[in-house]
Amino acid sequence: MIYLDNQKSLVGKGMALLLAIKDSDIRLLSLYQCRHAVDNAIHIGGAFSATIPMVSLFYGGIIDVNVEQPAATGQDMFVLSKGHAVATLASIYHDLGYFGHEILENSRSLSSLLNGHPGPLLPGVHVATGPMGQGMGVAQGFAIAGQRTRGFDVYAVTGDGELQEGPIWETVMYAGFKKLDNLCVMVDHNGGQLDNVNSLHFPYHNLAASFESFGWRVLEVDATQYETMHHALLEFKYGERDGRPTVIICRSTKGHGGFSDFMNNHKVNIAGDLLDQEEALQQAGRERREAAFFQFLDRLNAEKNTREIADALLRHAREMGFELNLNTKSATRRADGTVRTQKAPVRDKRIQYESNALPKLEKGKQYGANKVIESVMKVLARDERIVSIDSDLASTSGLQAGVGYVDKTRALNVGVAEANMMLIGEAFAVLGANAWISTFCPFFDWKVLRRIAVGHQERLEVIAANGWLSEGHGIDLTLVATAADLETQSNGATHMGNDDALMLAEAAYVQIINVSCPQQLFSIIRWIAEGNRGIIYLRVLRAPSEVIYPVDFQFEPGKSYAVRNFASPDACIVSSGRGVYEALAASEMLEKAGRHVNVIDMPSTDSAAIVALHRSGTPVFIAEQNNGYLWAQFRKVLFETETEIDTRLLVPVNTAKGGLHYIHSGTYAELAAHYGLDAAGLADTILKTINGN
Repeated sequence: MIYLDNQKSLVGKGMALLLAIKDSDIRLLSLYQCRHAVDNAIHIGGAFSATIPMVSLFYGGIIDVNVEQPAATGQDMFVLSKGHAVATLASIYHDLGYFGHEILENSRSLSSLLNGHPGPLLPGVHVATGPMGQGMGVAQGFAIAGQRTRGFDVYAVTGDGELQEGPIWETVMYAGFKKLDNLCVMVDHNGGQLDNVNSLHFPYHNLAASFESFGWRVLEVDATQYETMHHALLEFKYGERDGRPTVIICRSTKGHGGFSDFMNNHKVNIAGDLLDQEEALQQAGRERREAAFFQFLDRLNAEKNTREIADALLRHAREMGFELNLNTKSATRRADGTVRTQKAPVRDKRIQYESNALPKLEKGKQYGANKVIESVMKVLARDERIVSIDSDLASTSGLQAGVGYVDKTRALNVGVAEANMMLIGEAFAVLGANAWISTFCPFFDWKVLRRIAVGHQERLEVIAANGWLSEGHGIDLTLVATAADLETQSNGATHMGNDDALMLAEAAYVQIINVSCPQQLFSIIRWIAEGNRGIIYLRVLRAPSEVIYPVDFQFEPGKSYAVRNFASPDACIVSSGRGVYEALAASEMLEKAGRHVNVIDMPSTDSAAIVALHRSGTPVFIAEQNNGYLWAQFRKVLFETETEIDTRLLVPVNTAKGGLHYIHSGTYAELAAHYGLDAAGLADTILKTINGN
């Protein structure tokens, strides 16, 4: 006889049996992907060891997602931080109805939406992952957003090899500090990596204690069994929240659940005969699991006091997508091709604010960039979609003071953890926020920025192809890069921002804007607030600068501005940032010497102006207080457009004196004079050049 006081364990046992059947389906779909991949390859080891945690999450009544509208707000979020397990994710997402069976075919090919790592090309996937150590930080950002309303939980799967990445521990520290008890991270602790699938390069002597020391609740489970894995997730979802994020350390082995030991490898090409063998064994295993479930169901139905449990299990089986036949004792998957996901509605990204409440900047007066940003954000941040994250340099950006004046929960500071700052900013941008992050120019993490840009590109591709995302579902993320060019002054080469623009200009979808005048900055902020601007790398000055533009100035990307303009100039200076002021002073000095020199402020690359300047026949001096970002743009544009280039008319004046290098300490006056970038140095260079000396 089955006793009623065992109800909880009976439900758990029945759920484990159901999940085991689904386990077989997911593994078979993963093998199908391998068979039909363009290279017949799959990251099988990590995909299989992550199957039990992910099947438990998506089919165990844990995660609450809206398959019809994956971009709708308020639902639980999932991030596959260990992107190598994409086969398992794709199998589950197809089975849930995010996309059709055809997506599982020809994966990894140029024409496929299913790559070797997940990204927003794939319906329902919010973040591009693959580079280790980053997805968990984005999940943390989602959890911070969810914490504000207590509206949703966030789940992430990471790997034990991935835990060797530094950004992971930036996230662990901050999530514990922020008391993100709506965040659940599952560590696929399979003990292997790429180079050695049987052991980590270095072991964790007490992984649980490491998480506990940063304020996490730790659950350690045998992740080779569904009962233990599912129970741990139930404890997170329905247990008492105490302010601690939860990590479930899922002890398993690489390739667990595969029959052949060949499945224990990292990425493999599986031969057809081995695939046949593995699929046959997986199918036979499914049939045994199916029989075990119905045998258990018969026992429940045999006794009156447990029939309700049997009915509940049958209801859940149908919710899992099984079509049940009690006569034949079968639980088959719903027919392939049942796609439930619909196109996301258009997202209005325009920030709403009262124009009359914005500050007024007077021409001729000096303002610090941080104070301009602070005063404008005090108005813009009344719209709750404005979010800022600083990394211990908030005083140089003005973001925290401005946004925090309105709502301190949307003005975050992660301490000295720039990678984590960027990951949180990405998370808010994915959710539709107008996100701003800030640190010194050279401190942004290239690897993180590149992956963010990949995800943004995928979103734009999906929108352009009329896919699951629509207009407004790109990300709006502004990187406020403070202390640009020579502005860092005596802090030393490690802090000097003379190489950042040249380097980050090579990142696709990153728009670089060099700000000079406070009025220009004011207009740029309003331009960004209109939404759908993408990833902006906004370089601002640290010391106050004078307003040179009128109050009605309107910034336009890809446009330059003549701030000193003669009808028949002897030369022209093109600059940006602080260099514009030196150029203006040099022009005034040269006018006294009888020479007319125009000054062009080029905050963003103006291709048309570059071509026109070159064709004018007037000597052009590209003066900039860095290693030659604008000079590189001149070369690029002219090589793309001109059949002949008169290099005698193009004179670069920048800090790459003697070749690319880093600038050491010095006052601004010392540094500008040393590189010939102050007014006197520019005037002297121009005069000697046009005089033929």
